[in-house]
Amino acid sequence: MTTSAAMLAAAIAIAIAMFATWLLSLPLRNASIVDIVWGLGFVLVAWVVRLQGDTNELRQWLLVAMVTLWGLRLGGYLFWRNHGNPEDYRYRAMRKRWGARFPVISLLTVFTLQGALMWVVSLPVQLGQSQDRIGIGVLAVFGVALWLIGLAFETIGDVQLARFKADPANVGAVMDRGLWRYTRHPNYFGDACVWWGVGLVAADAGGVAWWGLLGSLVMTVLLLKVSGVALLERSLHKRKPEYAAYAARTSAFVPRPPKAV
Repeated sequence: MTTSAAMLAAAIAIAIAMFATWLLSLPLRNASIVDIVWGLGFVLVAWVVRLQGDTNELRQWLLVAMVTLWGLRLGGYLFWRNHGNPEDYRYRAMRKRWGARFPVISLLTVFTLQGALMWVVSLPVQLGQSQDRIGIGVLAVFGVALWLIGLAFETIGDVQLARFKADPANVGAVMDRGLWRYTRHPNYFGDACVWWGVGLVAADAGGVAWWGLLGSLVMTVLLLKVSGVALLERSLHKRKPEYAAYAARTSAFVPRPPKAV
């Protein structure tokens, strides 16, 4: 399989998936379903590219397994968390602003944009599978280790937060226990580790696969500056008076012991 064929197959799969998700969002009047499809879309890309290939190397199946486990966990968790809830406030604000034009606006600025970002972030999966280098090197082993750390941070952080929120005594309180004692966003930190791990496994194939690290970088920028830490921090500072003190002693992203304040 050529690199261009892998990239084209990924682009077509993403376009079909995001258009179908947009169509489903219209009768549901809920654009939030795009968040659930985000993780699952990467699983689709991984398998579509794999099935287009004509080789059967360990690295290619390793990339598919890493992305599949991550994407199914994330998609399943978001479905469990969001099922039955109203549309996310971001999309409600857009719906109010654009009125009857919202369906077209959402297709362009929500679904198409996320599809484009998905294609870029999934570059390591596309490029890593298009290379035929045999064997797994030290770089890939390190990548798998980093992926495991990231998946653990995401999973444990989400479970800890869900249990915290389920306790009525914690309504309005700030979560500062478990992993949340060392980083204000263990799930986002874990997400970044997962994609740098995937990127390193892909880069181990050499050649153009090194360009896949661009996807890992874009994911990290999104988590830190766009839809992750930056967006959530603004909301939490407004909604929870105690959050400022928590932020003063706790790392925003990379885990570290809390400061003495």
